[in-house]
Amino acid sequence: GVKQEHIHTRKKAGLFDVSHMGQICLKGDEVKDELENLVPSDIKSLNEGEMRYTLFLNKEGGILDDLIVTNAGDHLFVVVNAACRRKDIKFLRDNLRCDIEELEDRALMALQGPASENVLEMLAPGVADLKFMSSGEFSICGAACFITRSGYTGEDGFEISVENELADKFTRKLIEKGAKLIGLGARDTLRLEAGLCLYGHELDKGKTPIEANLKWAISKERISKGDFIGSDIIIKQLNNGVQKVRVGIKPEGRIID
Repeated sequence: GVKQEHIHTRKKAGLFDVSHMGQICLKGDEVKDELENLVPSDIKSLNEGEMRYTLFLNKEGGILDDLIVTNAGDHLFVVVNAACRRKDIKFLRDNLRCDIEELEDRALMALQGPASENVLEMLAPGVADLKFMSSGEFSICGAACFITRSGYTGEDGFEISVENELADKFTRKLIEKGAKLIGLGARDTLRLEAGLCLYGHELDKGKTPIEANLKWAISKERISKGDFIGSDIIIKQLNNGVQKVRVGIKPEGRIID
């Protein structure tokens, strides 16, 4: 059940299949500059291996999606939400000149929890050296995979992009080493407990990052320049305040413990 899966992830290592998320490769000489024009975060400053949380916005400052961008060396690796995948790719194709490839031949697994480092290190030696929000190429089961130290549960953990045909073998190996399969019901309770937003719930195009209490995701330098989509609205809200804002609610009574 969800409660036991939630507790297992908090105490040990939970393995989530998040292959429904969109994995996108952006490649081109000016790819950092082009993508930075679409988001309110610094992309050009990302060093190889570094990652950043950011947002796609419309002209009214409304959130179209939230996403993670990783500098993978010769390309940017972007992970977007499943429900927004098609419209995000269209948004990118409409606004970027660089090469855009959806990586439909790759699965995405999230290994989360305090034991996740030990479990994954047995299969991918050296992965323990990754810092939070960093990435690297590793060999697992004789094949190259792309691993980031990130996740959406509030725990330490990793997301592993691996070829589809290796996903089953890789999953079984992780279970042998101590991971347990966890469903998306527990992922929802875990991210809620950690105060993490989910697009379509706490985030949507009717809310700006300021109203969603995500001001931290907007670069101060980008605010000063006002050079991103929806910046006029965002700057006005920062100066004048907003009528609504997302807040956390601490429950009383029976909760997951």
